[in-house]
Amino acid sequence: MDEQRSRTAQPRRVPPRAGEQPRRTSAGRQAGAGFGDASPRSGQPPGRGQGTPRKQGASRSQAPHRQASSARAQRPAGVAPRDGVTPPRPAQGRPGAAAGAGATTAPRARSAVPPRSRGAVPTRGGAESSRARGAAPARPGQRPGVARPSASRRPTPPAPRKPLVPRARVGDPRRRQRWFMAGVLAVLVGFTGRLVSIQIIQGPELAAAALEQRLVSGTIPAGRGDILDADGNVLATSGERYHIKADLTLVPTWKHVVDREIVGTGIEAAAEVLAPILGVKPTELAADLVGTSRGKYIAKNVLPDTWQAVKAFNITGIAAERTSVREYPNGTTAGNIIGFVNAEGVGSAGVEQTFDEALRGTPGSYEVETGLRGHQIPTGEQERTEAQPGQDVRLTLSGDLQWKAQDAIQAAKRKTGATYGFAIVSDVKTGAVLALGETDTVNPGDLSSSDPSTWGSRAVSNVFEPGSTAKVITMAAALETGVVTPTSKFEVPDAYVTSNNQTIRDSHEHPVQKMTVAGIFAESSNTGTVQIGEKIPKQVRYDYLSKFGFGKRTGVGLPGESPGILHPVEKWDGRTQWNVLFGQGVSVNAIQANEVFATIANGGLRAQPHIVKEYVAPDGTVTPYEVDEPVRVVSEKTADTVLAMMESVVSDGTGSLAAIPGYRVAGKTGTAQAANPHTGKLDHFVASFNGVAPADDPRVAVSVVLYYPELQYGGVVAAPVFSDVTAFALQHLGVEPNDSKPKTFPLEW
Repeated sequence: MDEQRSRTAQPRRVPPRAGEQPRRTSAGRQAGAGFGDASPRSGQPPGRGQGTPRKQGASRSQAPHRQASSARAQRPAGVAPRDGVTPPRPAQGRPGAAAGAGATTAPRARSAVPPRSRGAVPTRGGAESSRARGAAPARPGQRPGVARPSASRRPTPPAPRKPLVPRARVGDPRRRQRWFMAGVLAVLVGFTGRLVSIQIIQGPELAAAALEQRLVSGTIPAGRGDILDADGNVLATSGERYHIKADLTLVPTWKHVVDREIVGTGIEAAAEVLAPILGVKPTELAADLVGTSRGKYIAKNVLPDTWQAVKAFNITGIAAERTSVREYPNGTTAGNIIGFVNAEGVGSAGVEQTFDEALRGTPGSYEVETGLRGHQIPTGEQERTEAQPGQDVRLTLSGDLQWKAQDAIQAAKRKTGATYGFAIVSDVKTGAVLALGETDTVNPGDLSSSDPSTWGSRAVSNVFEPGSTAKVITMAAALETGVVTPTSKFEVPDAYVTSNNQTIRDSHEHPVQKMTVAGIFAESSNTGTVQIGEKIPKQVRYDYLSKFGFGKRTGVGLPGESPGILHPVEKWDGRTQWNVLFGQGVSVNAIQANEVFATIANGGLRAQPHIVKEYVAPDGTVTPYEVDEPVRVVSEKTADTVLAMMESVVSDGTGSLAAIPGYRVAGKTGTAQAANPHTGKLDHFVASFNGVAPADDPRVAVSVVLYYPELQYGGVVAAPVFSDVTAFALQHLGVEPNDSKPKTFPLEW
């Protein structure tokens, strides 16, 4: 039995026949013997004894109890090694390594092992395998190592074997390279697509948005025109100024460099150098420079020299806007006429307001491309529309005469205790206002030092009852309609009862006086004036009041002008129809009152009052100010007759204090009630004197009006101011004195 097992476990060795080469065994090959190809013995089946299983799946014999070297030496060719034992690699270039077609040499032992990459699992062979399957011992004549199952025994299933541990799989570098290249291409494709989107699809839109961010636009202020007096003297002008502003996000990046050495940085350094220039404390300025604002003003209306000093430091983020400030070199002189501008440079009173459109011109604009720090890019986009300066406005005022009128009326207020007043001088032939002096005149350059009630011209905004000065209209209407003559005779009591039982009284008691029309006018008798007015129909009275300018704005050129009050005839009550004859029941402003006397002095032609003479363009072109054509109110004869009657008022009547030595003067006193400027109640009085000079060849019409909280008479307080101002005006205009005698009418009969 042992012998049989031995034969089964180990293949049988057959000695070579005579004349034959010994056969090469697998053991010999593994032992290093180098033989060529061997031919099988004749008569022996091919492949027998060559160590190659006859058919696939043949058992391979292993002897676990033998040493590994012996097993390797005696293992038949084609039998796989035990589990865990790696067979030796075949030597390269050995004889017999390759066999041609039909070669009988047995293949090398390793070649019989199926490659592991195909998934074949080596199995155990030989006698031990056969024994494990329950194979019977080899019979005589049977091939050793091949177990034949017994017909009477069922094959025993093989015992479970421990699976072989797979070898570590070696990575393929070409595969990694392909994945890497695919990733790179994907990134490049993404970048290319994004580039195409930005450059081609979104390019124009993004470029426009970027340009919009770099563009800085602003307004170029137009130089405001000057206001000049009639002689060309500047009453108002514009000075160059700068608003300094800071980009608070850039100031911290500034470095103060002196002699190529950094001596300070950021906000602290900027505040330290700017504070002395701007006249502020460094700590206060430093606080103003903290924040995120891109355009915060840190100083306004600084002089050009101040801005140049700031600019010299070249502080990052500090810039300036050029602007202008209005200057009034004459202080309060003509301040009520000139007016002023507000913080935005818009006219807010006086001529500045009325003629703002002509003065302000047309602003320009700019749009430039700037860099990160606000500096203009020299080659960048830029567009500029130059501003068109405003026109100069030349007034009809005479600077010297304006000063005199203001000084005289201010002195009268202090002397007589008036609430306020004004003195007006006009050219009787053209209607030009030569002076309009008011008390407490505003200084346009320092509004804080004056009362807002004085910022405008009260000569056009405030109205009052003209009183006896309106008797000029009554006399002109009576003479023009022919109901009386200057010498017509009347008995004049101190109280007169009208046809509708209205009692009219004079200013003082007196016995019945025999007066002519000229005498009634010279003595300013109310009762005598009503007797004359009874001859004039009510509608005619209204018509003449309207022709002389009552109830309508004069268009003098100053804002806030009141048209006065002149009610239609239908609204006149039983007393008003008489009161209008001596200046009550109607209201006028000072310009309207002065216009009546200028019309008489101009031969019955009413010229439109105006304060502006002409416009002067920046190129020197002069455009006259357009006024209405003079309107005929009464005939020249009537006007001359009334003018002669007015001379009698000064020479022989209530206006004697208005006389001027060397000149003939004509005028009329007036006293009437007025509204309180603070409460509106009729508890004030207006004392006035209106006249013309010289009476023989009138040049100027002068009106003096003073408001009082108690009764004062115009012939007492206003007439002296008239004399002072008119004498100065005549001398200023170069009017020579005249020794001619006035034409007079008898005052009594």
